[in-house]
Amino acid sequence: MKIVNFTILFAFLATLSFAQTGKVLDNLSVPSKLLKSERKFAIYLPPDYATSERSYPVLYLLHGAGDNHTGWVQFGEILHIADKAIMDGLSTPMIIVMPDADTGRRGYFNDVKGDWPYEDFFFQELMPFVEKKFRIKSEKRFRAVAGLSMGGGGSFMYALHHPELFSSACPLSAYIGPLSLDDAKKNMVKNNPNIADSTVSNYFNRHSVLPLVDNMTDTQKKAVRWYIDCGDDDFLYEGNSLAHIAMKKKEIPHEFRIREGGHTWTYWRSALPTVLEFVSQGFHQY
Repeated sequence: MKIVNFTILFAFLATLSFAQTGKVLDNLSVPSKLLKSERKFAIYLPPDYATSERSYPVLYLLHGAGDNHTGWVQFGEILHIADKAIMDGLSTPMIIVMPDADTGRRGYFNDVKGDWPYEDFFFQELMPFVEKKFRIKSEKRFRAVAGLSMGGGGSFMYALHHPELFSSACPLSAYIGPLSLDDAKKNMVKNNPNIADSTVSNYFNRHSVLPLVDNMTDTQKKAVRWYIDCGDDDFLYEGNSLAHIAMKKKEIPHEFRIREGGHTWTYWRSALPTVLEFVSQGFHQY
């Protein structure tokens, strides 16, 4: 009798353990007319997704330069970290979408020449596709964006361009764009020798954090909850600090963290539980 009870207990615990594991699909794709290609993405589904019928909040999690949609899966250990954050009560169960911004051309922005509209693809094709295909709550309060390095820049841009769509934004070790108009011109002239000064100026004002923060209207200052995190040995430390100072001067509420570390996956893995906790607070009533 004792053996039978032990067997039942073991089966129950094994089932419970299995039920607490989420799922990652890393070879999904969405057809894009704008980018004229199939675009890959990965997705994390929380532990109870398969057994429930409810809809979930969503976090769009952006990779850095040199990685693709599998970066947060392979190096960021999203499955283990998200599962643990949910099990520990730090994070609400959520769906996490990780798009590929490396294939064809690299980056999350529309190209200055207008022939690679990645940002348009993100909002017009990717987001509607995944939010229809999966059980995702599509209201602003249940949507967040985060990312590292190049993806940190994407997080900044997407939330600054579309504060009506995101409740929280968490740029990690972010590339914030050129720090000045002169820097922007130097960068763009390399690949576009005949580019007009007005085009450079317009693109800089639209794709760099500092002018976007500077030009933010009072009505938008509290539209997004911000969590900004960068290592003290990170080569992007200056830009993140300048973004913090600009937001402070503009009286834009935000959390700013400088922790020990560099531009490494060790640092970003350690940041992810706090990101999940922060966006979860936005998803809840508080």
